[in-house]
Amino acid sequence: MNGWGRLLEWVTLALLLLLAMWQNDRLWERVGRLEGQLRELQQDLRYANQQLARLSVSAMATGGGSPPPDARDSAQDSAHDFAATPPALGAFARAAHARTRPDFAEGDWFVRALPTGIATLTPYVSSDAYAAEVQSYVMESLLVRDPETLAWQGLLAESWSFDETGTTLTFRLRPGVRFSDGTPLTADDVVFTFRFVMDERIAAPRARAYLQKIEAVEALDPRTVRFRFREPYYDALALAGGMEILARHYYERYLSEPETFNRSRALLFGTGPYRLRNPESWRPDLGIVELERNPRYWGPVAPPFERLVWKVITNETARLTAFRNGEIDLYGARPVEYERLKADTRLSARATRFEYLAPTAGYSFIAWNPLRDGKPTFFADKRVRQALTLLTDRDRIIREIFLGYAEPAVSPFNPRSPQHDPSLRPEPPNLERALALLAEAGWHRRANDGVLVNAAGEPFRFKLTFFQDNDDTRRMVLLLKDLYARAGILLEPDPTEWSVMLERLNQKAFDAITLGWTSGVEVDLYQIFHSSQAGPGGDNFVSFQNPEFDRLIEAARSKIDETKRMQLWRQAERILVEEQPYTFLVRRKTLAFVDRRFANLQQTRLGLNIGFVPIEIYVPKAKQRYGQ
Repeated sequence: MNGWGRLLEWVTLALLLLLAMWQNDRLWERVGRLEGQLRELQQDLRYANQQLARLSVSAMATGGGSPPPDARDSAQDSAHDFAATPPALGAFARAAHARTRPDFAEGDWFVRALPTGIATLTPYVSSDAYAAEVQSYVMESLLVRDPETLAWQGLLAESWSFDETGTTLTFRLRPGVRFSDGTPLTADDVVFTFRFVMDERIAAPRARAYLQKIEAVEALDPRTVRFRFREPYYDALALAGGMEILARHYYERYLSEPETFNRSRALLFGTGPYRLRNPESWRPDLGIVELERNPRYWGPVAPPFERLVWKVITNETARLTAFRNGEIDLYGARPVEYERLKADTRLSARATRFEYLAPTAGYSFIAWNPLRDGKPTFFADKRVRQALTLLTDRDRIIREIFLGYAEPAVSPFNPRSPQHDPSLRPEPPNLERALALLAEAGWHRRANDGVLVNAAGEPFRFKLTFFQDNDDTRRMVLLLKDLYARAGILLEPDPTEWSVMLERLNQKAFDAITLGWTSGVEVDLYQIFHSSQAGPGGDNFVSFQNPEFDRLIEAARSKIDETKRMQLWRQAERILVEEQPYTFLVRRKTLAFVDRRFANLQQTRLGLNIGFVPIEIYVPKAKQRYGQ
């Protein structure tokens, strides 16, 4: 009986296990059906949004619907009489129009490469352009610029207006905007964002430098928010409208633990079309950033791609190989490569080539550090900085390093911008004049070897720090070493990792450093060169101080009248050219190859539309490479 009893127990246990497995299978089957139903519901909602977008575009094309936006840019017109009521689609009009194309389809991934790792994705704490690129798909602002007219368009805001004094700006938020967890956006989130960033405990000195023109932000009701400025400010609409909005319910806890926020790596959360699956789990050492489509995205036009992916590939040869193999979809070529790749028929068959100099193209420079560890350096004397600029042969750099795919830079202002004084041109190299300036500053050639020395017998020797993984920059530094050696100056190349470079900038622990700044429609010099921004963490890492310059840019920022403002900018520009806190180098052309499966690629006044949000490029169904 004991044997039969044990057998019965085993049979019963087996039956129970089979029943549990069957029930588990049924459970997963139900979960699978539920997920499928949810996907279908999302597709239905996206389809409905597409139809509404098409109807809006058709109405606009036939003269019906809402009137076109005011094409004026309040940053360049009188602020007190500006009022905007954009059409319902606002910033989504171009993306909606792309959906009317016969081959439009949702799906696929957009995969790009990063030349260096990202230290943090946390908004307002991060400080590099690569993190900003990722954030732009997750965080959203009240307004964005139209890439063709450059006029402001509503994104999170549906309308906005100034009062008669030009110091109060009121936004009306769009209805139905939600964060990626489904929580509605309200005016309280806008108010919270301002207060959070302006909290001195939050490591966001760059953002505070921009926002300090704002005196207060207040919610008038859940959909209406008012910005009060301390005084009229020419770029008020960009300042308030461009602020990326934080979710109060997500970020408020960090006011009680600000150091946790400051040290975080990926507290990235917003209303945007994409999201990090788990912001708390991403780490820089993963070597990849993946964003998934936000299933609760509020916009009238759904984002086309299922995923956006960035792979960290620091080696330039490896990036090109990855592009050739179809592992990434976009490749920014160096000039030397570009000349060779233009003739590559195999590459041309699968990639579209773009070559352009965007009106908002940034510039490269060498920053001279005049104060290190509390002591003046060789570069504290402006005659030394002037001499080094005269030794820097920009035309030769453009010819030999960039093969003509660049233009010389004379200041932070684009030479085609009304901010720029056309009488200021890059000075040609002049060894004789440079040596005369150096002699005035107390530097003379040593008799035995021609090296410059000062009265104390110190040789003119310095390190030029640069990003170690950029081959063009490395070649340029070696060229500069030879150019400066003609004057008896000993330049020591200092190749450095990106994270270390950022740390040295914050600590001002460098002799000289070569980098680049991105640019905009109208460049505000305050954050980079105003004396108040020379403190720890500020972007005035060359400690530039000039009271007259400060006065001029403060006056320019307060001038609404464009003609008067441009006169002030030009006066400030002349001081920069005289003082040479930077040696301004070049503005480079973009030389890009894009996988041919992408459709609706266009060049605009802001450059190629490949990085625009809302997204207006897509991959036709027949050309899609990745599944969901």
